[in-house]
Amino acid sequence: MKNFAVLFLLITLCSNCCFGWGFKNNKVDTEGKGYLGTLPDISKNFSPNEPKTTKPVFEASQDFNSANEIKPIPKDNPAFVNIILKDNKTSPYLNDIIEILTQLENLLLCIENRDNVQIFNAKAYFFNKTIEFFRDKYQDMPESSFISYQKLMQLSTYTQSVANLRAEAEKYRPYLAYTGAGYLYNDNVIDQQLEYLKQEIEDTIVILKEVH
Repeated sequence: MKNFAVLFLLITLCSNCCFGWGFKNNKVDTEGKGYLGTLPDISKNFSPNEPKTTKPVFEASQDFNSANEIKPIPKDNPAFVNIILKDNKTSPYLNDIIEILTQLENLLLCIENRDNVQIFNAKAYFFNKTIEFFRDKYQDMPESSFISYQKLMQLSTYTQSVANLRAEAEKYRPYLAYTGAGYLYNDNVIDQQLEYLKQEIEDTIVILKEVH
């Protein structure tokens, strides 16, 4: 009986040692890995932020395209019709013609007012220089076939001839008689040439005003 009690005690001690050794080897190492327990569900305590739709700072007008919202076109306003609606058909050639027209009108007025030689020749010189530039600009272009171009070339030549005649008459008339070579510088001859030139200028102005 005594031996049995000692044997039982030994078996018990051995069992405890084996259990402790096994538990020690199966222990999970949690050092440095934070809390591994069960966390509480906190999602029910708040709701996620939902994106909000931004409203425009102005309200759309349903009547924007209505007749009450849009002002009518001022068709009765000449400035609107001529500037806004009218197509720009101005060409460089037409711009040059407009400038030449102004010079021709001044030259015509000079003849009608019977201005002196110096004033007439100054206007004639300015006109002829303008035509020289005009000729050089368009002589190799389709505009050189226009009636207005050809008429201006002829008028420039005739204007230069009359200007030369008046300048020579002013210079040589005191020394020449009204017969022979002096006849060319007679006042009647000069007046006749000026009248021819006046008619040519008027005809040319009509042609130039028809240029579109």
